[in-house]
Amino acid sequence: MQSYHFPRLFLALLLFVAACNTDPKPSDVVVDETPKVVVNAPAFSADTAYNYIQKQLSFGPRDMNSKGHEACAVFLISEAKRFADTVYMQRFDATGYDGKTLKSTNIIASFNPQATSRILLCSHWDSRPWADQDSKDQDKPILAANDGASGVGVLLEIARLLKANPTANIGVDVFFIDTEDYGKSGYEDSYCLGSQYWAKNSHLLGYKADFGILLDMVGAPGAQFAREGNSAFNAGWVLDKVWTNASQLGYGSRFIQQSIGPITDDHLYINNIIKIPTIDIIHYDPTSPSQTFGAYWHTHEDDMDAIDKGTLEAVGRTVVYTVFQYNAEKGVKQ
Repeated sequence: MQSYHFPRLFLALLLFVAACNTDPKPSDVVVDETPKVVVNAPAFSADTAYNYIQKQLSFGPRDMNSKGHEACAVFLISEAKRFADTVYMQRFDATGYDGKTLKSTNIIASFNPQATSRILLCSHWDSRPWADQDSKDQDKPILAANDGASGVGVLLEIARLLKANPTANIGVDVFFIDTEDYGKSGYEDSYCLGSQYWAKNSHLLGYKADFGILLDMVGAPGAQFAREGNSAFNAGWVLDKVWTNASQLGYGSRFIQQSIGPITDDHLYINNIIKIPTIDIIHYDPTSPSQTFGAYWHTHEDDMDAIDKGTLEAVGRTVVYTVFQYNAEKGVKQ
């Protein structure tokens, strides 16, 4: 009996020892070679952005062909030149839905203009010439603190940060868009005349950017930003990137996961005409009288009371982080 079982037991032991000493196959070894991205984003100042909004309102309404519009243009060009490496101005005559000639100025502040990888940051700077959603003085222009000045205020603060913290691996173009708010419902393509002009006649021949971010109404108290339809369709990956960053920074309650229908805004023409994947960070409030935008929208209530520093910080920090994250990502790949 022993002479029969011993060889089998011995053989089993040999096989066990051999198995224990066999090196794992290469396919069993997982080596994480993913480059680590370190994002060094400068601190966004909501106070500075707030002050920039107040400065714009000091000129009065910035409706087309007005003195306030002219004065604000001078101010924006001066600030752009103070911060940017190169500033481009597009002066053009747009034709309103009513046939009126609108003296317009697009302003593009370019940082690191030699870089081939670029981000386009946009906001319109003109104001609505009528308070059509108000119950009084509907024929008078509005101050448009949130609907116009808020996005510009955030972008001016970002321009200041880019001057102090240059991006070595990417370029950034800060685009102040004119003649956005002279439209009227029922007239096709009557809004966003400045972005339509630029998309067909960009400041540089063959201009391209990897992606774009449009800011519109980004300062109201308690504002929430939903995943807008045109953004999701044309630039879903950018939407995911920005909303993920917002959540990681602690702003998930503002950058909500709700999807809403498409909104006609400047990003629509940037996507459709010049083919730069661009998203819209825009205040969405279905509980408001308009059932879309805030209660201040296109009313005389759109003054500094419609601006909250906490909202400015949430948007500004998220956009700044996204810019410097992309700069870091491009640095790792090079």
